[in-house]
Amino acid sequence: MGEVRIEAAGGILTVTLADVENRNALSAVVINGLHDALAQANSDADIRAIVVTNEGTTFCAGANLKQQSGVAEQVPAKVGFEELIAQIQESPTPVIGKIRGHVVGGGNGLAAAFDIAIAQDDVKFGFTEVRLGVAPAIISVVCLPKMRRGDALEAFLRGNRFPASKAAEYGLISRAVPEAELDAAIDEVLADLRLGGPNALAAAKRLVYEVPSMVPKDAFARMSSLSAELFRGEEAAAGMKAFLKREKPPWASE
Repeated sequence: MGEVRIEAAGGILTVTLADVENRNALSAVVINGLHDALAQANSDADIRAIVVTNEGTTFCAGANLKQQSGVAEQVPAKVGFEELIAQIQESPTPVIGKIRGHVVGGGNGLAAAFDIAIAQDDVKFGFTEVRLGVAPAIISVVCLPKMRRGDALEAFLRGNRFPASKAAEYGLISRAVPEAELDAAIDEVLADLRLGGPNALAAAKRLVYEVPSMVPKDAFARMSSLSAELFRGEEAAAGMKAFLKREKPPWASE
């Protein structure tokens, strides 16, 4: 589909939001494309990471207002936006955001859902919902755990645009870098991910979402069990053997 391009190469699935005319707004077609990309990556053991990027000057403009208002043709959505965010967070394959354009409204939820997100430092972010008479309701579920209350109040209530460096300060993205350094920054992340065991990466990701909500006593019990399970696994055996031999583990790739 033209609005979302999916390309696999070198163990990386690159998803490019390419609905430039609509500023990569979250139409059903765009959401379906992202959903399909996640399903493809998670069913292919050769895919080590997913990179989501964009064409045009806007990474994602949030809700598709033409669709919301009934102006645009209604395309059936395979999942809702909230389900898509959950799928990104639950994906055992790491999902990396390579943000080349502005991020507005619901686009902030997409950026915050990525495991690691790096943006060009010349792009702007903004929770502009209040200026349309609505509120950032759905995306608050994924954005608020990353933000201090005071930062969230200022961003949500003012509805103003702020630089990518401020988005990194807020915790919405990992960091902002100059445009000339974005490719190298993403490549560095991907090189590191290739050195991690696929099962170990999936388990490490789950920890971030599951452990903070646990009672400490229960958390220690469940994590002790998980640790023992991982150490008994074939992946750990191969990884420790390679480490002791000072070799690369079998899953490591260039």
